[in-house]
Amino acid sequence: MSRLPHARALLVALALLLVSAAGCSDVEGTGDLEYVSGDGRVVQVAPDNRQDPVAISGTTIQGDPLDLADYRGRVVVVNVWWSLCGPCIKEMPMLVEAEAELAEEVPDQTAFVGINIRDNAPENAASFERDRNVDYPSLYDPGSETLLELGDYAPPSMPATLVLDAEGRVAALINGPVPSKATLKGLVSDTLAEAS
Repeated sequence: MSRLPHARALLVALALLLVSAAGCSDVEGTGDLEYVSGDGRVVQVAPDNRQDPVAISGTTIQGDPLDLADYRGRVVVVNVWWSLCGPCIKEMPMLVEAEAELAEEVPDQTAFVGINIRDNAPENAASFERDRNVDYPSLYDPGSETLLELGDYAPPSMPATLVLDAEGRVAALINGPVPSKATLKGLVSDTLAEAS
């Protein structure tokens, strides 16, 4: 009988590992934030409550350098994804449409950046982007080190989408699939309106 608790603990640990390896988990891990991971609920952060600008840089899937500081002055949508994550696959066409529409509606005021945190090879991520006509850059970060720079807003699961204000601070986040293109564009519009 004494082995039963150890066996249960091992099974629970194994189950959590498998969920984590699948890339799209609902494991909690956001501290005192007011949202539940993976449910797609939107959280907006009031300007007075925002933390320091996000300092993320690295190499893109294509091997080019990228620094989010270069986008200061624009509202930036940052999407955390992986090519084998089902919800990531489903939402990507909507993100591509939103990026194109915002580029036309508010030229030079917005940008989209991806962060690929799971693909074992950049070629896999590049193929995913080509197949879905993604033309904005994505950092290649299979070790998820860039997420540490998000502090309290580091997502515990994929997909996750953040909206950064013109100063590079987290203005809004969606931990889970983006509920709709209108929701995302509304968050960007709200953030753009702050500068007015």
